Amino acid sequence: MRQHVNPLSSYFQLPIELPSPDELFANSELPIHLDIGSARGKFLLSMASLDSTRNFLGVEIRKPLVITAERNREKLGLNNLKFVFCNANVSLETWLAKLPRTCIEIVSIQFPDPWFKKRHQKRRVLQPSLLLALANNIRPGCQLFMQSDISDVLKTMKLLVEISGCFEHDESLNELCLQKSPFPIPTEREAYVLARGLPIYRVTYARNNKPIPDLLQLEETYKKFQCLSSK
Repeated sequence: MRQHVNPLSSYFQLPIELPSPDELFANSELPIHLDIGSARGKFLLSMASLDSTRNFLGVEIRKPLVITAERNREKLGLNNLKFVFCNANVSLETWLAKLPRTCIEIVSIQFPDPWFKKRHQKRRVLQPSLLLALANNIRPGCQLFMQSDISDVLKTMKLLVEISGCFEHDESLNELCLQKSPFPIPTEREAYVLARGLPIYRVTYARNNKPIPDLLQLEETYKKFQCLSSK
């Protein structure tokens, strides 16, 4: 069951200074897989156990889930993994800006809270400011992977990514992506959906060399396209 919190409430609007990679990981030189909305962390716990060539960072807005995930990480002794509590749309931009652009290798947004009602869609995790913060602080070629069991959620995320002009759509990757996740481990939600024979919608992008657009311009264009797509 999805457990929502309102990211626009005053409590979640307070910025949190996230630790540097040197503070987070035993070997800060390893490239980072950033998972936005890591929930209970079972996906990253398994990924970090399998892959010692990367660091894994899970950011999650629901603090009790972060506490549980960190407790499990400590039990497993994984020093290439960390979970942190924050609102990605409030605290990630400052943290990303302090990193070398080569630091992040993969960004994933998997099964984000759907916020079905139209008036609540501004609560969805991938907003223009977060997308531009990512685009401005990752290297060309860095992958952005997104998946959801709600087609409209992925459609809206794809719309924002594509009108930004900052990412390339790799058809060869996405043909495979429609059939199978690029990761060897499913998320909890993914396993739940697959066990019921329901569809999952996926897409992979790569950062290109194009400059990022003006935030206000992107927000206005995004709103226009959203209105057109809803008609």
